[in-house]
Amino acid sequence: MPAYKAPLHDIRFLMNEVFDFSSHYKTLSNGEYADSETVNMILEGAADFCENVLSPLNQSGDEEGCHFENGEVKTPKGFKEAYDQFVQGGWQGLSYPEEFGGQNLPQSLNLIKSEMMGTANWSFQMYPGLSVGCINTIMQFGTDEQKNTYLPHLVAGTWAGTMCLTEPHCGTDLGQVKTKAEANADGTYAISGTKIFISAGEHDLTENIIHIVLARLPDAPAGTKGISLFIVPKFIPSTDGGIGERNPVTCGSLEHKMGIRASATAVLNFDGATGYLIGEPNRGLHAMFTFMNTARIGTAIQGVAHAELAFQGALPYAKDRMSMRALSGKKDPEKVADAIIHHADVRRMLLTQKAIAEGGRSMIYYAAQLADKMNDALLRGDEAAFKEHDEHLGFYTPILKGFLTELGFEAANHGMQVYGGHGYIKEWGMEQIVRDSRISTLYEGTTGIQALDLIGRKVLLSSKGKVIRDYTAEILKFCGQHATNKYMRRFAWDLTKICAQWNALTVRLMLAARKDRDAVSSASVDFLMFSGYVMMAYFWAQQAAAASEKLADGNGAEVPEFYKAKIKVADFYFERLLPRTQGHAESMINPSKTLTSLAPEHFSFDY
Repeated sequence: MPAYKAPLHDIRFLMNEVFDFSSHYKTLSNGEYADSETVNMILEGAADFCENVLSPLNQSGDEEGCHFENGEVKTPKGFKEAYDQFVQGGWQGLSYPEEFGGQNLPQSLNLIKSEMMGTANWSFQMYPGLSVGCINTIMQFGTDEQKNTYLPHLVAGTWAGTMCLTEPHCGTDLGQVKTKAEANADGTYAISGTKIFISAGEHDLTENIIHIVLARLPDAPAGTKGISLFIVPKFIPSTDGGIGERNPVTCGSLEHKMGIRASATAVLNFDGATGYLIGEPNRGLHAMFTFMNTARIGTAIQGVAHAELAFQGALPYAKDRMSMRALSGKKDPEKVADAIIHHADVRRMLLTQKAIAEGGRSMIYYAAQLADKMNDALLRGDEAAFKEHDEHLGFYTPILKGFLTELGFEAANHGMQVYGGHGYIKEWGMEQIVRDSRISTLYEGTTGIQALDLIGRKVLLSSKGKVIRDYTAEILKFCGQHATNKYMRRFAWDLTKICAQWNALTVRLMLAARKDRDAVSSASVDFLMFSGYVMMAYFWAQQAAAASEKLADGNGAEVPEFYKAKIKVADFYFERLLPRTQGHAESMINPSKTLTSLAPEHFSFDY
């Protein structure tokens, strides 16, 4: 398994020289605490923890997995000790208010920390990661009593959180939720039902686990309009702030998974468990989407994390492994063969990994600034600003989650391919990265669901295409600013052309959907991938612009080679990856009948 090295040079380049986080923090009510000294201390501290504590547990955790016995779950060796260090370091409370024991720093720093942790050990990151959505949900929709009861422990990390949506018969279609909530005389509710695929649903890392559960009241309307949200703790909190009696919510089993084996994925049985209504009755799905948006950005990070880790594993091997001579002549004449990094096809895979990891990171960091603005509006009680930033981020969310996880999986496979046959052998660790990355395209809404959310809800229904027009206008403004720069001219021209195409495709699909509703679904994934490639191109162009400016001025924080590499990888992206859009463009405008004309009974292998 490759040892993780935090890419601090790239992180600082994005924060300081591309997105100017320092100026951004000054616009936030809690930004005063995020001075450069504090930010650097956090980055260095997180890097040290991830490199020296989490990374060494990644492969061993996968090999051992979690242990399940008599309803109790034990995490792999070293996980409890690592989690205790995580709590002692105050890492869970990084971006939460001081009144609940947090450090009141911007949300973006938590996301950047999560990226490092997830790259070092994704299975471990999932335990505190699930708590983030739980905290955010209680923070936004909980009563003062609920906040004071749960948040100090959750923010400290001594209690953990989950999200309990999925049931054996339904995942995406939450209108089918059957878990019941019946009112008790004391104002609490008795929660009964079964939830499956609950990440971090049961474990030994914390003294209590707080489940956020979707359930249906007896008189609730049918479908999604009749779902409420409840807090269901593993142990009922005591009046003195500790834990009291055991709640009848138990782990029935753990799933045996392809990857992320050190993350406990539980089946949870609620047998009249005491629950506390959070938010309004029958408005649970609205509140849950707060949780889900958080989780979806967190999952998008997984695409970046596995691309980065696969690249860090493949690069040293490509430099060391000798095989054949380069077609352009001997590169290592004193050796029996040349290192495989001199072969163009290996370069293709390495550059693809680097382009995905660094391009995806820049997309996530921009989204992190939007999350900062959302959180700031929430803290200030500015509902209008919150809604505006939420809608802005809502456009990015399906693209980040759907596109980046698909490309992260591609990058992981490239990493294994660079190793050849050795990549298939466990000891090298590359196959684990492939297995771990595969889940990212499935949970928190599959790629197909993200695609429908993007084109159906965000583009067609909510905005009638305006969200694409507004975003392309932003890109075209950037192109106008850089059209005369010799480094940037080709990027600006390519982006201008593809923005025009993006708008034209959107209009074409809108018109097609009026006559054929299946046109939306049949085009959705191609539209998502097209959108993702264009968005990443824009972010690569921004990186190239910052790099060329630093080269010209000679005042960059990094060595000149760093900036030259940025421009070369941007060149690679525009020449080798952006052209993929044209296949997606051609495919999405073809009639839906290609997909729908074959009758279900003729989908057969047994004629």
